[in-house]
Order: sequence, then structure tokens, then C-alpha cells
Amino acid sequence: MKTGGQLIVDALKANGVKRVSCVPGESYLAVLDALYDSGVEVMICRQEGGAAMMADSWGRLTGEPGICMVTRGPGATNASAGLHVAMQDSIPMILFIGQVQRDAREREAFQEVEYRRAFTEFAKWVGEIDDARRIPEFVTRAFAVATSGRPGPVVLTLPEDMLRDVVDAPEARPYTPVESHPGESQVKAFGEMLREAKRPMFIIGGTRWNEQAVVDFRAFAERFRVPVGCSFRRQMLFDHTHSSYAGDVGIGINPALAKEIKESDLIVLLGSRMSEMPSSGYTLLDIPYPSQKIVHVFPDPEELGRIYRPDLAIVAAPAEFVAAIKDLEAPAQPAWAERTATMHDAYLRWSTPPETGPGDVQMGPIMNWIEANVPKTAVFTNGAGNYATWLHRFHRFQAYNTQSAPTSGSMGYGLPAAVAAKALFPEREVICFAGDGCFMMHGQEFITAVRYGLPIITVLVNNGTYGTIRMHQERDYPGRVSGTDLVNPDFVAFAQAYGGHGERVSKTDEFGPAFERARASGKPAIIEVMLSPEAITPTRTLTQIRNKA
Repeated sequence: MKTGGQLIVDALKANGVKRVSCVPGESYLAVLDALYDSGVEVMICRQEGGAAMMADSWGRLTGEPGICMVTRGPGATNASAGLHVAMQDSIPMILFIGQVQRDAREREAFQEVEYRRAFTEFAKWVGEIDDARRIPEFVTRAFAVATSGRPGPVVLTLPEDMLRDVVDAPEARPYTPVESHPGESQVKAFGEMLREAKRPMFIIGGTRWNEQAVVDFRAFAERFRVPVGCSFRRQMLFDHTHSSYAGDVGIGINPALAKEIKESDLIVLLGSRMSEMPSSGYTLLDIPYPSQKIVHVFPDPEELGRIYRPDLAIVAAPAEFVAAIKDLEAPAQPAWAERTATMHDAYLRWSTPPETGPGDVQMGPIMNWIEANVPKTAVFTNGAGNYATWLHRFHRFQAYNTQSAPTSGSMGYGLPAAVAAKALFPEREVICFAGDGCFMMHGQEFITAVRYGLPIITVLVNNGTYGTIRMHQERDYPGRVSGTDLVNPDFVAFAQAYGGHGERVSKTDEFGPAFERARASGKPAIIEVMLSPEAITPTRTLTQIRNKA
């Protein structure tokens, strides 16, 4: 006989959970008590949105559901920010929410929310466990739903009196992963379409990859000498220094790459939904009938044909598809080989940062220093903002699992994601890129890094404005600045007050020594980079945008 709280923890352990992120609440005290001597690490966070984003980052980097626990009402609605990231980004995650007691339901009790109505758009499945004996059933189902097909978040609500019930329930067992594989006829048809093409293009993305699949796909690309692009914020799926790499297919795409995609005669969408950001606002492929032949490989049949009508639709996870095609025979002299080399050369030029810019700090040389001095296994995280362009365009990702960033464009994601990444990979360097506006969304989680001794390094690009919005504002309403100027704390003092290390970079050549001191400190660190607001993009100043130059 066990309490509902003990059964929840038993079910988590049965499914291999080693860590949960949480903000505590009285609504799930019985679970917190069961966690006390369970061996499962509890990472105590300072805001539920940050806790949920940590769980998302764990799911993103492991492929297994990240686990987050929050209390009802305000706690749950705070966590919805991270839930939305996981849903749009197809990340496996399970959010447990304490709920009001069962006999108070439907009375608008204290902090009561009907989550099955409120969170339908934020999750693959929202369930409530009203009988403690069914906990193993619900939790096992949650793991299966979160990881199968197109992965995503699941919400389970836990009435607080249910968690205190003492019941006899079946012993929890691990969920059974569900894999989808391509058929032999589909692999054969794919091979024929590729051999007949003159201007093929692979766009890889999504989730449900693993390290072996990335290695095998690289070998496939090498043999076939095909051009490969990575969809928005999935850049760590292919080595950017490889001769087949053509660039990232996302916001601010290289115009030369966009032209090549439009002129391709075969597009292979592997694992990617090719949604708004990768498709440049749905302009790269015609809807619903693209002018190019389309092979779309995705693990969920509901996504195939949802936007683009494919010529060949294959229900398969990326890892299973790559395993099925890795032995296909490549042509001795691929017709597209020269085009692939040209596309890679265009990427190298596009990803070479400018050496100069407005103000005393130039981000181009800083990115060059990072490329030369940070190991290729370092994990980079970020949220949303114009500052992220410097990372996405000019950092050349070379290794799998080195990126944790939201395709949903959520501000504040980078810091909690970095905390999660460092907890997962303590031996690897973890670098968070953040803007001053982005950092303050979840800056309080810096103390979480301090508490758990996780020496992340945050490169905080401070230009005193909500940069992306200001850029659009100057374009559409030139000179009429409203709502985008920021007043910031002293971020060096902020880092020190929290028990971390702080540095300020006011001139370009100060960055390298500041980074080395931050690294040597062994503490969570903030390097505040004082960037002129004029340097709003790598290629155009704020004044140029305002004057439409």
C-alpha cells in the first residue's frame, strides 16, 4: 500500500527519470515528500516558466521526456510559457500540476483551473488522475504520448487529496517506445527519385534524431555529395564544416541558399515540418503544391500533407529512415556534385563575420574568438532576439547535441536551458547567449546555477533595447520609438550579488581575457557585452533601417 505521491515517484523511477525541475506548492506536498529519499534529483527553480524551460531543454538534449512539477493556478499558468515552447518545438516533456481537492472541483476553488480546457493548445494530451490506483497507467501513457509520433508535452494534473490516498496499485513499468520505419518500396522509390534528380536538396530538422543517426546521415551525404541544410535552430544536426553543408534554413536565410531551394527539382524534408520560420514565411515552397518534387519524411502521419502535398510521404522517425537508406548505392559521378561544392562555398562566405561595425564593441571579432577558443563539443543556448543572429549565422556547429534553442522564438529560454544542459553534461562547456531584454525574462534562474554549482557562461549582449522589435519599429514607424527602450541593472553587480562571476566588455579586445577569467572562476558567469544599439544587425545599422538605406 502506497500513497498517490509515492506511486507518482515510483512511476517516474520506473521510466528512468533521474531529475525533475520544480517550484514547490502545497498542492503536491505528497509528491515532494516521496521525492525526499527517492534518489531522484530535485532542481528547485525560482519561477515556473524557467522550470518548464529546463524540462524542455532536458527533453531536447536527451530525447526522453523532461519532467517539471508546479502548483495549481498561477504556478501552472507561469509554466505554460515552457509548455508552449515544447509544443511548437516537438519536445517530449511531462508537466505535473497540483490540483485542488476532488470535492472542490467545479466551484472555482482557490487557484482552480480546468486544465483540459485551458491547455489543449499547449499539449498533446491533458489528463487528470482522479484515482491513485490508476497512476501507473496514466504516467506510462504520458511517456508514450510524449515520445511517439511527433513528440511533445503532456500535462497530468494531480488533485491534492488523491496524492494522499493510500492504495494498492500495480507496480509501475517502463513505457514501450514506438518507432516508425519506412517500407522497402518507399526506400526504393526514394532512391529512384534521388538518382533522377539534377538539383536535389536535403533539409533536415525536427527531433527523434540520435548521435548514430547523425553520423550515418553525414556518411550518406558524403557518398551522394548532396547539399544539406538544417532547419531553424536545428543546426547541430550536421557538421557546418562538411563539404555538403549549405547553410541554415531559417530566419534571415542566405539569399543564395533561398534561391537554390526554389530552383531545386527535389526537396527532401527529413524530420522537419518546414513551418513558418524555416520556410521564410511560407515563401520557399508553394502551398499546397510545391513546384519542386517533395519527399517528406516525418514520424507523424498527420503532418504529412498538412501544408505541403508531397510526391512521396514516408511515416518514419529520422533515425529509422537514415538507417534504411544508409546502404543505398550512390552514383559514381553525381550530377549535382559541383552545385553542392558551390553551395558550401557560399555558406562559408555567408558565415564569415564582419570585422567592423558601429561602436567600440564589434561582435564579428568576438565570434571569431569564440570559434577559435571554445571546444566544438560546447553547448550553446539562447532565447530570442536580434543578438541570436550572431550565434546562428556565424557559429559553425560541428557536433551533435550542442544546441538548445527555441524554434518558437521564446524570450528568456537561454538561461534555464543552459542550467539544464550543464546539469546533463557537467564535463562540457555550456555558453548561453542572451540579450539584455531576453536575459531579464528568466534571469532569476542564475541563482539556480549558483546553487547547484553549474558554471555556465552567459554572453549577455546589452544594447539597451528590445532589439528585434526596435528594428521592426524603425522600419515601419521610423523615428517613433515607443515601448522598446530598456533600463537595465548593472549585470556585473547582478552576477556577483548572486554569487557568480561578472565581467563587462566595453571594447572588442577585452572579450577574450574576460572570457578566460570567467572560465577560470569555476562559477556561473555573466560577460556583459556593451553593444551599440546602432549594431542592430550584422549588415545594417539602426540609422540605415530608419532611413531605408
